[in-house]
Amino acid sequence: MLFHFFTSLIDQYSFLNVFKYLTFRTGLAVMTSLIIVFIIGGPLIKIFSEKMITGPIRQDGPIDHIVKKSGTPTMGGVIIIIGITLSTLLWADLNNIYIWTLVFVSLSLGGLGLLDDMLKIKHKNSSGLKSKYKFTGQLFISALALFILVKYSAHEYLFDLYFPFFKNLIFEMGIFFIPFGLFVIIGASNAVNLTDGLDGLATVPVMLVALSFTLISYVVGNTIFSEYLQIQYIPDVGELSIFCGSIVGACLGFLWYNAPPAKIFMGDTGSLSLGGSLAAIAIIVKHEIVLAIIGGLFVLETVSVIIQVISFKLTGKRIFKMAPIHHHFEKKGWAESTIVIRFWIIAIILALVGLATLKLR
Repeated sequence: MLFHFFTSLIDQYSFLNVFKYLTFRTGLAVMTSLIIVFIIGGPLIKIFSEKMITGPIRQDGPIDHIVKKSGTPTMGGVIIIIGITLSTLLWADLNNIYIWTLVFVSLSLGGLGLLDDMLKIKHKNSSGLKSKYKFTGQLFISALALFILVKYSAHEYLFDLYFPFFKNLIFEMGIFFIPFGLFVIIGASNAVNLTDGLDGLATVPVMLVALSFTLISYVVGNTIFSEYLQIQYIPDVGELSIFCGSIVGACLGFLWYNAPPAKIFMGDTGSLSLGGSLAAIAIIVKHEIVLAIIGGLFVLETVSVIIQVISFKLTGKRIFKMAPIHHHFEKKGWAESTIVIRFWIIAIILALVGLATLKLR
């Protein structure tokens, strides 16, 4: 909104030309979402606490969780989504179909997560929305997002799959793009959801992935940088750096309240929304495999659950003391802060490896 307002006045005030620069608007998006989250975070946490909007704690989890985390408000994803949405609408080019696709994915999956959180609160257990209904909702939202991209965008490379570390290794997916895209969005949203089990554990890795894709979106949408790095140039996707910047700012602001000991949890409202949004960004900029590298921590958490389930069904034995894997280390006696910080370090390393794929080809 402000982007369109300021650019309309460029003829009268030439200094407003700065608002045409993506880097400038991305910086504004980061600061705007950060400030919004800071402003609304405290009051909303107070309201959630007074209204007893608290998420049930897993009874099979570590004992100290029941003691320490009971009564902590949940649905903090509402704060993040508000920050991301308002900041994006203020500073992004609203004529860009990719921006609207991401806003749709963020709000829709956030709404689905909100329903899940509300059911958990209502029934006072950690089950929430039944798995089949949650999956159906994710499937419908993801399919609609892919339909928008296929039908209304002019994306020339949408059906291609690019492999990192190789200059010309490209797989044309054709009709398989649809199931692949569904897998990426649904998988990423659930992966972030599984990781969100300790104070601040998911927030920083999400921020690192968003920061990485801020850079990736910018270079993919820039003819000079994309040619220099020998990666595909996709017109108009540079605008996604605004949305990515909004995620970075919102998560940074939310971390103020979510850092150990957390004053609020993001809940499924935040985790489903953030995971699905990052996946949609990766699909648009054609860096889906790089997402798996940068977001490797989320992959690790998901794989640990899959291994645990398969092992138990086949042998009756569990590989880990508890899944996802961060609970395994808790059961082994690691302090929560130790697990969180070490997992953050892993996320930083993976982000650097993922960004290295831009040049190492």
